[in-house]
Amino acid sequence: MKLDDFDFDLPDGLIATRPARPRSSAKLLVAEGAQTRDLTVADLPSTLRPGDRLVLNDTRVIPARLSGTRTRMSAQGEVTAKIEVTLMEPQADGTWSALGKPMRKLKVGEKVIFSNELQAEVKAIDEGLRLAFNVTGDDFDAALNAAGAMPLPPYIAGKRAPDARDREDYQTIWARRAGAVAAPTASLHFDENLMAALSARGVDVTFVTLHVGAGTFLPVTVDDVTSHKMHAEWGEVSEAAAAEINATKAAGGRIIPVGTTALRLIESAAREGEIHPFEGTTEIFIYPGYTWQITDALMTNFHLPKSTLLMLVSALMGKDRMDAVYAHAIAQGYRFFSYGDASLLIPSQT
Repeated sequence: MKLDDFDFDLPDGLIATRPARPRSSAKLLVAEGAQTRDLTVADLPSTLRPGDRLVLNDTRVIPARLSGTRTRMSAQGEVTAKIEVTLMEPQADGTWSALGKPMRKLKVGEKVIFSNELQAEVKAIDEGLRLAFNVTGDDFDAALNAAGAMPLPPYIAGKRAPDARDREDYQTIWARRAGAVAAPTASLHFDENLMAALSARGVDVTFVTLHVGAGTFLPVTVDDVTSHKMHAEWGEVSEAAAAEINATKAAGGRIIPVGTTALRLIESAAREGEIHPFEGTTEIFIYPGYTWQITDALMTNFHLPKSTLLMLVSALMGKDRMDAVYAHAIAQGYRFFSYGDASLLIPSQT
């Protein structure tokens, strides 16, 4: 499989920079086998069966984008430079890995001031930064919430700056466990009315956690996609979550992760049709030819050309079928990427 096999032309006007409001008013393309239907997310309950189980990612996005300054002395006196930082993930020693811009204006040992309450010392510089902050625990969370902005994906951030609306828009209604630097975006379509309608339909839900990393936006750079190495992300499937999913399987219900993050996690934790408790990192890369373990269908947004996520949905539905689905979505004006519309992908055998 070549990278160019997963390319397509997307009109720039179909890249969403704001989500639909209300959330469940977004369009929903239902691809069930060879059949395609154009609905809205509010119609999701009627497309599912009583006894189906949605698997939801309860990670919480942190305001990981920071703007600060560093000051150093020169022959002309103090020289101040503006520094943009995006936090990536906490390290075992209490530091954070981060991306910085411009990196050339930083040296090991320098301090970057983000606010009166939040500053960091540069501990290492290689492909990114390692930062030690002046506060920890609840004090760090409070200072970060005050100083940080939501880390919008590059294709949105390139069109507009993050603002106060993104604090709500780029967070699921059930976000609980802080640690992600990107949202599980298929879940952004859910609101309280939709959750009530799903419950009334007899559709069950299970929560798992995968802290989505900034690596989710890294491009594939190899021509032979099978040689691509995925970034690692931390996740957990609790004993209770595993038991719920296995009980649904045993009763004949379908397991439908909402978003590729939930899907990658449960596939990492499953073997031969049964899921097990899991805690750790996963680097699972799913592309056509993959043997599915636990997933029966998937709700997901529309993905970037040449992305691992497009390869994942092609593994679920078949490459030719996904080509047709995306051509239909473009022709019908579906909005793409993180704030865009959704699809429900149900392979023929389910």
